[in-house]
Amino acid sequence: MIGRTLSDLEFLEGKPQTIGAMLEWRASHTPYAWAYKYPDEHDSWLKLTWKEAHELAQQIAAALLQLGLQYEERVAIISQTRIEWVLADFGINIAGGATTAIYPNTAGEDFDHILTDSQSAYVIAENSDQLLKLLQYPKFKDQIRKVILLEGEYASDKVITWKELLELGKRHLAAEPEAVKAACEKVTPATLATLVYTSGTTGMPKGVELLHSNWAYEAWAVNTLGLIDSNATLYFWLPLSHVFGKDIMTIQLAIGFCSAVDGRVDKIVPNLAVVKPDVMLGVPRIFEKVRSAVMLSFPRNSIKGRIARWAFSVGRDSRDYRLNGKPMPVHLKAAYAVADKLVFSALKEKMGGNIKFMVSGSAKLSRRVQGWFYSAGITVIEGYGLTETTAIAMVAHWRDPAFGTVGKPLPGTEVKIAEDGEICIKGGLIMRGYHNNPELTAEAITDGWFHTGDIGKIDEYGNVQITDRKKDLMKTSGGKYVAPARVETVMSSNIPYVSQVVAVGDGRKYISALFTMDSANVMQWAKRRGMDDLSFQEVLDSDTFRHTMNGYVKRANERLEHWETVKRFAMLPNEFTVDEGVVTPSLKIRRQIIAKQYAKLVDSLYDDDGDEITDDDVVIDDVPRD
Repeated sequence: MIGRTLSDLEFLEGKPQTIGAMLEWRASHTPYAWAYKYPDEHDSWLKLTWKEAHELAQQIAAALLQLGLQYEERVAIISQTRIEWVLADFGINIAGGATTAIYPNTAGEDFDHILTDSQSAYVIAENSDQLLKLLQYPKFKDQIRKVILLEGEYASDKVITWKELLELGKRHLAAEPEAVKAACEKVTPATLATLVYTSGTTGMPKGVELLHSNWAYEAWAVNTLGLIDSNATLYFWLPLSHVFGKDIMTIQLAIGFCSAVDGRVDKIVPNLAVVKPDVMLGVPRIFEKVRSAVMLSFPRNSIKGRIARWAFSVGRDSRDYRLNGKPMPVHLKAAYAVADKLVFSALKEKMGGNIKFMVSGSAKLSRRVQGWFYSAGITVIEGYGLTETTAIAMVAHWRDPAFGTVGKPLPGTEVKIAEDGEICIKGGLIMRGYHNNPELTAEAITDGWFHTGDIGKIDEYGNVQITDRKKDLMKTSGGKYVAPARVETVMSSNIPYVSQVVAVGDGRKYISALFTMDSANVMQWAKRRGMDDLSFQEVLDSDTFRHTMNGYVKRANERLEHWETVKRFAMLPNEFTVDEGVVTPSLKIRRQIIAKQYAKLVDSLYDDDGDEITDDDVVIDDVPRD
């Protein structure tokens, strides 16, 4: 077992313990520091100080109180990440309400279940698309008292606009100046702050109850680590409907850095050049895509290609010195400086030029991808947590990235490995329980220990490594257990033409994979070979591309145990999507559902064992190695 004792929580002493109190504390300490940057409708970036953000949140709280919001009553937010989401969430908590976080792409039974189970009485909807889903909700007339529409208008006494909400708040504050303060003072650390519904790979989403104390603990614990400077700018695009989003919002209150808020994924790259952030958060696929794009931008026989391969070999040679804080030999230091000037600086510039470090979460990051970025002078650290642990339970530090691990537990958090290898966590970050489900809560938490369902180990330095998912192992017909997530990570991080990977093979002789293909990278490959007159599907079907993919799969297989290796694969032209029901809103693959929906395709991979991949010579693209 590792971690500080639960009584050792000095960092919480004298600190505000509710969201409203924390926002007021931040606004009083640094009233004129920039709190948020956000784009307007013309993509011009605007700014808010902490004083301005606090005042707007109070207006929203006043408006909700005027509309009748009661203590711990739920207000659902259905929107992509944007500044209004942040301010609304603060306003709800200040007024004593609780936010029901709903992914904007949630629909159908999941959508109805979340609204019904949470008993949300108010809804903040981003646009007409979200409003339409609400209007079709069976209990809309009886359950939902008011809808606040962020964009557009709708003629109904149940619907008001965002602008009207703010005006209502101003009037209520003017008429009853103490109303918001009185509501905020009723809130205690034990008050429900948020309901986040876990998008599990099976069954209906479970509502995780997170209290003000959970968020306060997270914020002040992370504050002790010295990860982010108060004058830093963080680029914030991750879904605020995900627990990690709210976590960053709260951590920001403790530290005081500025967040550039824009949830439009297609705007990430251009925004980096404008915002020039110091810190960026992401999921493994984002980092894999960046690496693949850079690798494929250097043709094999070009001067740029040769320089890039040399630069990354220098970066690889420099790693041990830099990781261990040792001075590099003179010749290596000089070579690294040249590599940085010719290659690495261009990569950093594309990310705004100021990136100090990046954080990867949500799924396991390939150690190879992590090392590739570090070679280029960009540190990517990993963190670990679940919705039930208020997101961050452990995190590595950029000063000591500890590749392949998710770092050490937060202060005040204990971690132990059960006899069967399961990671168990105890501390102030553990949820109150699953909403309306005490039986499931009792199964998940025993004697204060939350059972994560993940398998892992602790190294000699106290860093935690995630190895498997307890209930996610496949067993081949030969009796070998295989962690599909490991196979998928190795494949996706070593094949630049792949977008998503699903490993299959439970009860079969060997492991196979379904690949969804990255059209941009595939067509770039085709153009370099004079095949750009072919359609995307024609390229995938060509013997030449198939031969290339064989080579990449063989190379990736070298990083796996022989019983884990992918023997056959199928290439799909379209990505798996949330709308199909095969990907969760947090972008986790629903492997069992995919295996059923693509059963015929999967079966075809086992129809003729003689068609397995062999050791014949194949074409292997020459790419910058990590």
